[in-house]
Amino acid sequence: MLFRFSLYGFLKNQRYFEPFLVYAFIEKGLSFSQIGLLIGFREISISVLEIPTGVIADVYGRRRSMVYSTLAYMVSFLAFAYSHSLWQLFAAMLLFAVGDAFRTGTHKAIILDWLRLQGREGERTKMYGYTRSWSKIGSAVMAPLAALLALLSAGYSRIFLFSIVPYTANLINLATYPAYLDGERSKDASLRKVARHTWDAARHIFGSAGPRRMIVESLSYDGIYASVKDYVQPVIRSAAVALPLLAMSNLETRTKVLAGAVYFALEMLGATASRLSHRASNASGGEDRAARALWLATFTVYAAMLPMLYFRVNAGMICGFIVLAALHNVWRPIMISRIDKHSSAEYGATVLSVDSQAKSGFVALAAPLVGFLVDLVNRGVTEPGAKTFWPVAAFGLAVMTLILATSRASSAKDKQAAVGPRSST
Repeated sequence: MLFRFSLYGFLKNQRYFEPFLVYAFIEKGLSFSQIGLLIGFREISISVLEIPTGVIADVYGRRRSMVYSTLAYMVSFLAFAYSHSLWQLFAAMLLFAVGDAFRTGTHKAIILDWLRLQGREGERTKMYGYTRSWSKIGSAVMAPLAALLALLSAGYSRIFLFSIVPYTANLINLATYPAYLDGERSKDASLRKVARHTWDAARHIFGSAGPRRMIVESLSYDGIYASVKDYVQPVIRSAAVALPLLAMSNLETRTKVLAGAVYFALEMLGATASRLSHRASNASGGEDRAARALWLATFTVYAAMLPMLYFRVNAGMICGFIVLAALHNVWRPIMISRIDKHSSAEYGATVLSVDSQAKSGFVALAAPLVGFLVDLVNRGVTEPGAKTFWPVAAFGLAVMTLILATSRASSAKDKQAAVGPRSST
């Protein structure tokens, strides 16, 4: 099954539009503020659908939910390709959100449940890191293919259609998973059963300090990253203006070639980071210590990126995004393992869906804000090479500073409570 799990991740990431998503939206006439609103809408939609779809996965079958997810993605690709107005793009994004909502948490729960059945719970970080690395390898293979397809296409919109082919193969892969991976499905499933399961899962998560703390930590780190990561695309376009290679080519060609190269490097480094995440955990003396180290490392990267983005240091800007991606790929397997340790197997998909929902809520607020700030500082600027994206790093740095300060204050308070008041003599 590890091969099948890895194949799923590899095929899922054959999204040939991904390195050019922002360009595709700009080609359709959207501003960064509108792109932020579109991303925010996607995250709100995911947030609304997340828990119900997670519960459906636990009650009706996880394998079936993954099939529904893949079908929703495929329809959304068609919608993106042929959308020409903002409201049509919102409809396409809603379909994409349905796919995300059925997927997020569910496949992780399948993997974790399989490990339990195999008696290999102690290998959570290692095995999830391994399967996630194949997802990143899929993205690395996707990047040069995407650049080639972009070069052969008249515009960016048609690239969405090419992803339907690998997604069809993945649909077959998921549909033929063993039936036992559906999990313990209820034979008397009903709306009342779903509501009861949701209530029990909520009590389990928010009534216990462990799961609650994991969810807050996860949404903060992942939410910041998800809000800023796609700004590597306009940064690449800005860098392409001054690219000495292919100087005789037009800006679009240079952008496509550079985007393919950057995304290949980003995803290959991400694959290596994900596969080695368990070693980072062991070297740090445990997953909790590794998580704290990653917080500090990521804070440092945002601090270094701020002047790079402000002064438009091309190599430094791109390297900053690549390092952020690598750190995120070390972080995610460790975080999934920590969440699973603090959760009941009965609510596996639901808890992981709550984790994803919380992140979606954060991004729904943050993405439009970041887009507005980028538009604000670039008001009147039309040349790609003259645009600045320092609000991206400023936002990440500000939120991480707040979270780290709050975390330290909370830790100090917990220690004081543990010691108790001093007795007077």
